[in-house]
Amino acid sequence: MPECEGMPSTLTPEIIDAVIDGFEAQKRRIDEQIAALRSIRAGASPAGDTSAPDIVTARPRRKMSAAGRKAIAEAQRKRWAAKKSVASLQPTKAAKPKRKLSAAGRANIVAALKKRWAAKKARAKK
Repeated sequence: MPECEGMPSTLTPEIIDAVIDGFEAQKRRIDEQIAALRSIRAGASPAGDTSAPDIVTARPRRKMSAAGRKAIAEAQRKRWAAKKSVASLQPTKAAKPKRKLSAAGRANIVAALKKRWAAKKARAKK
């Protein structure tokens, strides 16, 4: 039989029975906790004894009154209105017209490019 940490080297039938009983008790506690958690997740109250200190229960959700929701909504509308009024008071910049290249400017660029390419080809031939 393999040696387990913390177990005596000589295992008598009484010790083995006590260890088995201890493990079974742990298993029952774990099964009860799993069942309680599953019932909480399903939305029902946990079945059986829930007074065990090691079972964690969820707090009930806080509920807001209709008046509270209305007050919050009104405050948010007021903030948005204030922000929009400040934005409408600021003058908007007129968009600059798109710049256009004149025919003469375009001809100058084309001439400069032709001159540059001609010089590059002349250097490559040397």
